[in-house]
This record gives sequence, structure tokens and C-alpha cells, in this order.
Amino acid sequence: MASVKLTRETILDGTLHASVRATLGETVRLMSDAERAAQVRGILDRAPGPGAVWVFAFGSLIWNPAFHFAERRTARIHGFHRQFCLWARAGRGSPERPGLMLSLESGGSCTGVAYRLARGTEATELDVLWRREMFTMAYRPVWTTAHTPEGPEQAITFSANRGHERYAPGLDQETVAHYLASGAGPMGRCCDYLFDTVAHLRELGIRDRRLEALEARVRARQAAPR
Repeated sequence: MASVKLTRETILDGTLHASVRATLGETVRLMSDAERAAQVRGILDRAPGPGAVWVFAFGSLIWNPAFHFAERRTARIHGFHRQFCLWARAGRGSPERPGLMLSLESGGSCTGVAYRLARGTEATELDVLWRREMFTMAYRPVWTTAHTPEGPEQAITFSANRGHERYAPGLDQETVAHYLASGAGPMGRCCDYLFDTVAHLRELGIRDRRLEALEARVRARQAAPR
């Protein structure tokens, strides 16, 4: 299985998409260029106000955004919480060793990072973000309010697309830990996605007790004799 790194370059030169097609086959439905352009225009047209465009990160965008930004702040959103609820059968998973990826589910709150896009770059940088996050259409882009130390900002984030075949609701923690511990694909091990997310949240002074407990479960599974 060829190794693929998620970078701005692999997003833009098609390497990331080619890896997904190679893993899942030619029949996998990926977002077209026209669909992506229309969605980016649409989300900008639905902006709640004339202010700056922010992006709220809750998972790997915290430590590997791949888009250019002008400012970064810690932030909390309400009405959503992080959850491992999307199957990963490419990237950090494969059909033989599926993993799970984070999305946002309704209810509660979530602390992460908000990125401000520089004025004049919004369409370009959201195009990069869409190529990365939306190419299988397993997320639903939404506007939300990101509460930052300097005040609230309107931000784009990605909640789970409940109609998508990758959506995996209601999994118990043992099941989630199993797939995180065993999942692997062209982009590496699924457990490292969890470990990196928890580590970078800690660096920012953000404690997510559920993710930390999940990390402990996964590490215990990996340490157990086989």
C-alpha cells in the first residue's frame, strides 16, 4: 500500500484523490470540480454577516490545516460535540482495515481552534479546504459561532452528513477503540489521528476527557498481549 502524506501539495495535485480511488475503486463517488465550486460559492453567499471568514477546526485541521490563514485562536462552539462517527476506508483506513474519523454531532459543545482567512483569499483557501474535507461528501458544511478569547466570530465547520454511507452513529466506546486501534491505510494508522489530536489539544490547554479516555483504551489494546 503506497504511503500518502496529507499536505497542501498532495491536495492540489490530485495525489490525495488518486489514493482514495486506488483504495476504494473507480466506482467511488467523489465531488466534482463544479460541485465543489458551487458549494464554496454557496457557503460564502450564506455568510451571516460582512465580517471575516473563519474556519473552526475540531480534529486534524488543528495540527495540519494545509490551507493558509491569517490568524489562529482557541475557540468553543455550542450545539455540536466531536464524535468518531465516520468510517475511514481510505486515508487512515482501508476496506480490509477500516478506521473511524471525527465529525461533529448535534448537542453539547466543542473546543478547538478557529482560523481567520485573509481578506481576498477566502474562495481560494476554501477551495483547498473543500478538496480536503468534502471530496467524499461525508461532511455537511455549516456556519456556527466560534467563541474566542477576543470575542465571538462566525465560522465554517463540518458536521456529519447523516445520509452518507460512511456515517456510523451510536457506536459504543469499545467498538470505537477497536477500529481506532486496528485501522490503517495509505495515510498511516488511525490511532495516530487520535493520538495527535489529543496531544495538540493538550498543547493548547484544551482538555477533552472523552478523547483522553478513548486514547487510554486504544493504548491499552495495543499493549495487551496477542
